[in-house]
Amino acid sequence: MNRSLRDTDSPQDRGAGLSEALKDERVAHLVRLCARGFNRSLTRRLADHGVSFGHWVFLRILWKTEGLTQRQLSEQANLTEPTVHTAMAKLQEAGIVTRRTESGNRRKQHVYLTKKGRDLQDVLEPLAVEANSIALKGIDKAEQDALRQMLLHILENLAEDEAEAEARGLRIPPTRGNAV
Repeated sequence: MNRSLRDTDSPQDRGAGLSEALKDERVAHLVRLCARGFNRSLTRRLADHGVSFGHWVFLRILWKTEGLTQRQLSEQANLTEPTVHTAMAKLQEAGIVTRRTESGNRRKQHVYLTKKGRDLQDVLEPLAVEANSIALKGIDKAEQDALRQMLLHILENLAEDEAEAEARGLRIPPTRGNAV
């Protein structure tokens, strides 16, 4: 790893000279580093409110659409169903969500926010806005809009690539279990 990116360096050392140190890196690597930086920035802010970044992902989805099944949450978050089940159990234990069955189907658990979960939106969303503002400092509105459009285009290209691979029977290999 590049010396300027080590976790053991001071925050000032980590920020100094990054553009120069990373100028020849692939876009995929830079995007991964940016995502990691966004996640860390927001995680620090969420911690003061007892919410993990993993739980934030589900809260964002539920603030838009309540009553989703755990499978639907899994699909929207791009996470496995066991991961969603574990997270929902913790969020329920914290009094942030409730899970219930509907239409007599015991196998499908629908997830709803409690009042506490809904109230968190007013507290937590400004933290995400703050993290985004910090990351985009010094980048004018037109450049931000162009960046957003480029990232959306990249996502569309990657989704198309995945769909084509899936049509040929190629799937993403599991990260656990069958490793050689």
